[in-house]
Amino acid sequence: MKTVGVTGGIGSGKSIVCKVLEVLGYPVFYADAEAKRCMHEDKVLKAGIQELLGAEAYNGNETNNAFIAGKIFSDDALRVAMNALVHPAVYRAFDKWKSIQEAPFVFNESALLFETESYKRFDYTILVTADKDIRIRRVMERDGVTEAQVLARMEKQWSDEEKIPLSTAVIVNNPDRLVVPQILQEVKKLESKS
Repeated sequence: MKTVGVTGGIGSGKSIVCKVLEVLGYPVFYADAEAKRCMHEDKVLKAGIQELLGAEAYNGNETNNAFIAGKIFSDDALRVAMNALVHPAVYRAFDKWKSIQEAPFVFNESALLFETESYKRFDYTILVTADKDIRIRRVMERDGVTEAQVLARMEKQWSDEEKIPLSTAVIVNNPDRLVVPQILQEVKKLESKS
């Protein structure tokens, strides 16, 4: 079974690409959603996060997302330490999920595939890109945040120019480009390689 990492900067539309892949019948693992699940359900991970960020990281059993984001996006050392806690739990969950799939290849949607070097765990990688102004607008509308907050998050991620050389394929998700034909083209290439 081949594994394909799907990534893209915040607001690029990688989740849309993955939803299309699911409609086409391919299994997709959502690493960001799994990370949130692990942060709620994995007692060891939860204790580690509270030790790192303080008790305010949780409101009862729920993560205090605004508090966590404020901490990790303003302190590189905390962000790295947080990733070191969360990513191994997500890797274990992916390996377990993958073991019960029967498809010739599976997809893993992950925001920080290149930044964390986890792209090396996959046979192929697909990078979803979009123009910066489009990405900013999408995130502002989706998350109800300011442009400055979106830009602060973007600064913590690699640029598309840094990611493209490491990618097997690139899908452009701008309003003037049809996404589905690009996805179908990449799936056809993957099928010919497997």
